Amino acid sequence: MKQIDAKVITQEVKKLVMEANYFLPEDVLESLKESQKNENWELASQVIGKIVENAEIAKNDAVPMCQDTGMAVVFVEIGQEVSVVNGYIEDAINQGIREGYTEGYLRKSVVIDPLNRVNTKDNTPGIIHYSIVPGDKLSIMIAPKGFGSENMSRIKMCKPAEGIQGVKDFVVETAEIAGPNPCPPIVIGVGVGGTFEKAAYLAKKALTRSFDSYNENPFYADLEKELLEKVNALGIGPQGFGGKTTALRVFIEYYPTHIAGLPVAVNINCHATRHKQVVL
Repeated sequence: MKQIDAKVITQEVKKLVMEANYFLPEDVLESLKESQKNENWELASQVIGKIVENAEIAKNDAVPMCQDTGMAVVFVEIGQEVSVVNGYIEDAINQGIREGYTEGYLRKSVVIDPLNRVNTKDNTPGIIHYSIVPGDKLSIMIAPKGFGSENMSRIKMCKPAEGIQGVKDFVVETAEIAGPNPCPPIVIGVGVGGTFEKAAYLAKKALTRSFDSYNENPFYADLEKELLEKVNALGIGPQGFGGKTTALRVFIEYYPTHIAGLPVAVNINCHATRHKQVVL
């Protein structure tokens, strides 16, 4: 049994929180630069150029790339041969979030109650998802989620008879309704199948995928490409000023579901698709 000290987890989470907010992933940055080259609308090209410049300033000066430093979403994969010692793993993660947001001068955006809206003043608690996996490794991924884009996300319990066309229509409709609100170019995570909550989880997790990847299932890989074309055909463009680049990528994850259901969740992220991972 491999032992991992809770204090190590806290230190790693603290570092991940700050780095995720300061450093836009290279694959996202390269996608933005490529999109700028392909824009033939001058204003759209200029807007993407400013987004790239902003990301480079954030990286060079170690400052947040966006004023909304998000709610800390955490994906934990814990090997069944791992034992966390000298503390409770969830307390350790939240302490890392607390220290990272405080010492990293990141905006604290979490309220203690959705109706009694008093700020917790340290951006805790995080939204923590656990998966138990084989082995003796502990993987922690931090994905700060801003709410300008989160508020544009939707879920629908489609009827099975709606089929693939119903899924396509819902994804494109969601992007169209969102318009300029989620600060496009956006990244779209789609969860299909499972149950109500499983579809939402799949859509969220999809946003952490590498821009170099497509779904391993060729059917869904083709659907990702088709939906990206359809969303970009809306012409919303960077920051809503028009252009060819409304979305950078569409990522789909799927799961078995009930014969009577077809859950579909669409989780929208802005161009600041932030995530950092450590494996202990």
